[in-house]
Amino acid sequence: MLPKLTKNGVRQQALEVVAAHPGGIRWAELIRIIQDGSPETPRGTIRGSARNLDQHYPDKVVRPERGLYRPVHAAQQDPVQPASEPVRKDASAIAGEGPKQFREGDFYDAVAEWLRDDINEVTEAVALGGAVLGGKWGTPDIVGVYRPTAADIVKFQLEIVSVEVKIDARQPIVAFGQAISYRLFSAKTYIAMPRMNEADKERLEALCLLFGVGLVLFDLDISAPAFEIRVRAQRHVPDMFYVNTFAEQLKQSARPTFNALFG
Repeated sequence: MLPKLTKNGVRQQALEVVAAHPGGIRWAELIRIIQDGSPETPRGTIRGSARNLDQHYPDKVVRPERGLYRPVHAAQQDPVQPASEPVRKDASAIAGEGPKQFREGDFYDAVAEWLRDDINEVTEAVALGGAVLGGKWGTPDIVGVYRPTAADIVKFQLEIVSVEVKIDARQPIVAFGQAISYRLFSAKTYIAMPRMNEADKERLEALCLLFGVGLVLFDLDISAPAFEIRVRAQRHVPDMFYVNTFAEQLKQSARPTFNALFG
């Protein structure tokens, strides 16, 4: 077991883990391995230090697809075979358990991290939730932005990405209705819910495909939610009046969050 790691120590551990997985390793699994080896190191330190390995060490690490890290020496040799994901729980064993054991807020940070670091849909994401903007239907649980970075040769317009999180697998229609409302000001919207029975899952997937809403399923396990993307959100052009209304409300009601996203 390793002692508490510094920023450089985390990065060196991350490089070693990636080098040991020539087929590639997913972000969540990479973080889990480092955390298991050094439980005294805060998870936030590990996440922050291990981000963008391919940019810090372009001669050692490549990211052939979103959320996947692979050693450079193996990138051109074999087809990508990422490390296996954690075993997922049976849907029948978790449906309806949410309200009894957890709060939605317990999963906000994990969903935001996954959205940013695993599937790279945003460059920054923060938990919002509640009724910060004066109404539940206008306040996503998680708000992220996708904006150009200094490394991007071709610049593009900032996009807002919103996520509605539910921990009760019996509320797919409620989640869908709220997610749809966020399309007024979001270029992409996602629903994140526990795994559910097959009939509800098929109907929700069909609705999400029809309306371009993303769908993410997960286990009700805070330490290992095992996120699974079922439908990737489609980009659309939001109403700029509502985009600016949302930004202004956020600026007035939650200035630190506004600065983190738009500053």
